[in-house]
Amino acid sequence: MSQQASAKYLKGATGDWEIVIGMEIHAQVTSKAKLFSGASAEYGGAPNDHVSLVDAAMPGMLPVINEECVRQAVRTGLGLEAQINLRSIFDRKNYFYPDLPQGYQISQYKYPIVGEGVVIVDVSPTERISVGIERLHLEQDAGKSLHDLSPTESHVDLNRSGVALMEIVSKPDMHSAEEARAYVSKLRTILRYIGSCDGNMEQGSLRADVNVSVRRPGEKLGTRCEIKNVNSIRFIGQAIEVEARRQIGILEDGGEIAQETRLFDPGKGETRSMRSKEEAHDYRYFPDPDLLPLEFDQAYVDGLKGQLPELPDAKRARFIEQYALPPYDAGVLVMERASADFFEQTAKGRDAKLAANWVINELFGRLNKEGFDVAQSPVSAAALGAIVDLISSNIISGKIAKDLFEIVWSEGGDPAQIVEARGMKQVTDTGAIEAAVDAVIAANPDKVEQARAKPTMLGWFVGQVMKQTGGKANPQTVNDLLKRKLDV
Repeated sequence: MSQQASAKYLKGATGDWEIVIGMEIHAQVTSKAKLFSGASAEYGGAPNDHVSLVDAAMPGMLPVINEECVRQAVRTGLGLEAQINLRSIFDRKNYFYPDLPQGYQISQYKYPIVGEGVVIVDVSPTERISVGIERLHLEQDAGKSLHDLSPTESHVDLNRSGVALMEIVSKPDMHSAEEARAYVSKLRTILRYIGSCDGNMEQGSLRADVNVSVRRPGEKLGTRCEIKNVNSIRFIGQAIEVEARRQIGILEDGGEIAQETRLFDPGKGETRSMRSKEEAHDYRYFPDPDLLPLEFDQAYVDGLKGQLPELPDAKRARFIEQYALPPYDAGVLVMERASADFFEQTAKGRDAKLAANWVINELFGRLNKEGFDVAQSPVSAAALGAIVDLISSNIISGKIAKDLFEIVWSEGGDPAQIVEARGMKQVTDTGAIEAAVDAVIAANPDKVEQARAKPTMLGWFVGQVMKQTGGKANPQTVNDLLKRKLDV
C-alpha cells in the first residue's frame, strides 16, 4: 500500500473544491475516579450520584490530580508516536455554562502533556495516509443539562462533571469524509488496544468536534466551521459532506463563510448555527493557581512504554509476515484486539490463510448479522480451528463446512464428533464419485456437447454431481473426472 496525496475534489457549479478537515476528539479516560476528585467516573447512575464537593465547586475545595489519568494520557501519547512533555501546566478556561459549576474548566493550553505525533490510516485496501497529531491534553468534562424532565425547568446532572477527558487534536490533514471516518476508526482502535478509553460513542466516551473548510485546489485555507459533539463515525461522514456543500454553495453565490460553531442534525441532514466561534483569548486562559505544574521524568515514560501491548500497526505487520496474510485481511483482523487474539488462537499450527478466511467471512459475517462482538461468539476459536482442520485434511468440503459451522453456532458441540455422528464426511472414494459422474453425463447428452463447445458449462456438471452425492463428493476429484471424461 502506497502513501498517497489526496486529490479528492468536490464538483461545484463553478469548478472543483477541496475539503480540508481537522478534528478534536474528546476521549473519556479509563479510570475509576475523576481527574481531580475521588468521585466515581462510572457511566450512568442516578443524577448527581457521582458528585464530590470538588465536582460541585463548593467553596474551599481544592483539586488533586489523579495519577491514573496521567498514566493513561502518557500511554496514549506513546501509542500515537507523539512527543511526551515531561513538564505540562493546567490552565483555567473561563466560560459560563449552567452545568459547569466552577465557572471555568480545568484544561491545558500552551503546555500540554503530549505534543506532536502521527496516526497511519488505511482509507481503503489501496490507500494509506498519515494524519498528524497536533497535541493531546487532559481536561475535565462538564456536567449535563436536562431539558426534557419539565416543561418549565432545566435540570443539571453533575455525574460527568470532572470526569477526565483526553482532547486529541489533529492537524488539518484530511480531505474527504472517507478519510475522516477512517481516522476516527483507527484512533478508536489504538485507544482500545492501549485501554485508555473504551471508545463507546453511544455513551459519549468518544466524541468529535469536526473542523471543516473548503478552498479552490492550491489556494490558501478557507474559513473553517466547527461541528460540535458528533457521536458516531457515520454521522461524522454525513456532517462533513453536508457542511462542505453548504460552504461551497455560499462561496459560489459570492458570499463569505462566517467562522462559527455548528451542530449537525442527522434527522434533517443539515448543520445549523450554534454560536460564533470563540478565540482562545475569549476564554481568558491562565495557569490554575491551585495546581502545580505536572512534572515527571523520562524513566517514568520509559516504564510505561515497556508495558504497552503490541499495537495495531505492529500487529498488522507481524500478521502479514508471520502468517503470509494479504494486508487487507491483516488490517481487518487487527481492528479489535479481541478479534486479533481470536484469529491467532484459531490459526495456531494450521493453515493461517484458510483460518483467516473463516474468521473474516463466516464468523465476522455472522457476528455482524446477529449484532454480537467476538467475545459473544457461540463458536469458540478452538471449534473454528477444528472446522479448519477438517477442511485441510479433506474430511469435509467447504460446503459441508458451512453446514457444520451452522450446527456448531446453533447447537454447540465438537465439530469432529458431529461430522462422525451425522455422516457428514465427504466422499473421497474415486470409484463412487466416478459412478455419480458417469450417471450425470449419461443423463445429459445435450449438455455434454454444450460443455465441449463451451468449457464454462463444467460448473453445471459439478453442481449436478454434488447434488447427486448430497454435497459430499470431493469437489477437486469431481472437477478432475469431469475434465477427463468430457475432454475439456
